[in-house]
Amino acid sequence: NADGSYTCTLFAPFEGENSFASIASDGDVRAYFDAHFPDATPHMLTLIRDFRENPTSSLVTVRCGPWHQEGCVCLIGDAAHAVVPFYGQGMNASFEDCYLLSEALLAHAPHTADALSAFYSERKEHADALADLAIQNFVEMRDSVASPMFLAGKVVERALHRAFPGWFVPLYSMVTFSRRPYADAVRRSQVQVPIVRGILIGVLLLLVAITWSAWR
Repeated sequence: NADGSYTCTLFAPFEGENSFASIASDGDVRAYFDAHFPDATPHMLTLIRDFRENPTSSLVTVRCGPWHQEGCVCLIGDAAHAVVPFYGQGMNASFEDCYLLSEALLAHAPHTADALSAFYSERKEHADALADLAIQNFVEMRDSVASPMFLAGKVVERALHRAFPGWFVPLYSMVTFSRRPYADAVRRSQVQVPIVRGILIGVLLLLVAITWSAWR
């Protein structure tokens, strides 16, 4: 934060093991954080107060359709396709909606119903793709960031992007630093994933061969 402090957000299930329901007393709060975040709790001097005073809310993904009705109304932004915050693209997606909707209105003027229909047809798959990306990125951050193979894959991606910037672009870069539509970025990434895996397998086999030769 601007004042040098940190905002900490706890993501947990509402019910079951290690859930919000299991944290009833102030002692439970302290025990929960000591068990799961022992390196952080010494720096959280107002932990109990902060936990009690801040609200517990649901993470929401909205998938609906159609977004328009008889040329009279059209949903855009979070009203049409709210996503969980783990890809950092919710606001950007809403800005893109504004731009694409204005393009559709100009292209189909004065037929507003046709414009709204065209906007929905073009945008829907990309909004759904972003929803999937946001959820997948949460799972990735939760489960994969400590995996040596995952980290090695990221190293390969960065190396390929530096060597061939016009040919290989990591998925995150396509989504965050370009105007490539979300579903198109996912499709291109799906083509690139086997390349990264192939390189990792090749490097691993080479290391095994070198180790075997040295051992013999």
